[in-house]
Amino acid sequence: MSDKNLKHAVGVDFGGTFIKMALVNERGTIEARARIPTGEAASQTAWIDAVETGARQLVAKKSLKLGDLAGVGVGVPGFVDFERGFVYDLANVPGWKSVSLGPRLEERFGVHIRVDNDVNAMAMGECTFGAGRVYQHAVFVTLGTGVGGALMINNRLYRGACSMAGEIGHMSIELDGIKSPQGIGGLEQYVGNRRIVERALTMLKRGRSSRLVELAGGDPKAITPELISKAAAEGDELSIEVFDFVAKCLASAFSSVAYLLQPQAIIVGGGVAQSGPVLFGPLRKHLAERLSPVFVERLEIKMAALGNDAGVIGAATLAMIE
Repeated sequence: MSDKNLKHAVGVDFGGTFIKMALVNERGTIEARARIPTGEAASQTAWIDAVETGARQLVAKKSLKLGDLAGVGVGVPGFVDFERGFVYDLANVPGWKSVSLGPRLEERFGVHIRVDNDVNAMAMGECTFGAGRVYQHAVFVTLGTGVGGALMINNRLYRGACSMAGEIGHMSIELDGIKSPQGIGGLEQYVGNRRIVERALTMLKRGRSSRLVELAGGDPKAITPELISKAAAEGDELSIEVFDFVAKCLASAFSSVAYLLQPQAIIVGGGVAQSGPVLFGPLRKHLAERLSPVFVERLEIKMAALGNDAGVIGAATLAMIE
């Protein structure tokens, strides 16, 4: 079967910096890509215009038309009513409250549209074509600026009563912990990118020795989670302790998830997950301390496989199979 005869969909990953788009076939292969600076699509109308233009350019590269698509899938960073394609609110993207995005896109494109939370879209990609494809029950977690989560149960995304289930980043891991608009002691208040850097800087201010400042070119403001990961891999004691703390926080949340849902695997993606053994080694150790051996033996912790393409592949897959 030629690529042109395969089912196709366009996947859209609505990021705070870029809108990433891809033409994806039913095998999960990306056939064409586009990237639009989010700043160039500041209003809702401008965003829809930009996405339509991008989609037309993508299908034209393969001598297709919009009407040939199985659909268009969109992953957005916020709360979504999946059934209605309704966006309640987007994190860190102003001007996107109470938006009937799905119906507006269907009117514009004339094809099937699916709108979902971006982490649900990533989970769909990973569980169909990536690290989760061998599991019926899996939990997907992204570690970056915040912490996102998605639940795959019986080979289907579980969205809850109002399509907002899976918010692992807001699960409380400390009884009287850090307060945020989402609650008290939420996981992402301890392991989000900014919090990881803050922890390292606090330890440095207390006089701890470390190679971090040297690696940052002498500028503490240049310290990032990636730099801390690199230092930890090279044996920097302070950086190792930072990632051990991150792993302990994740283990606290993951153990609760494991006891509640008993997934076969927890699949971890996002920038912080790229730390590899620096993170996953202590994470497995702390999980083993918090879970019954019966649960530990039946739970795999895996790194996501699709990287930055998980969002667009997953969004396109939503349009094809949901």
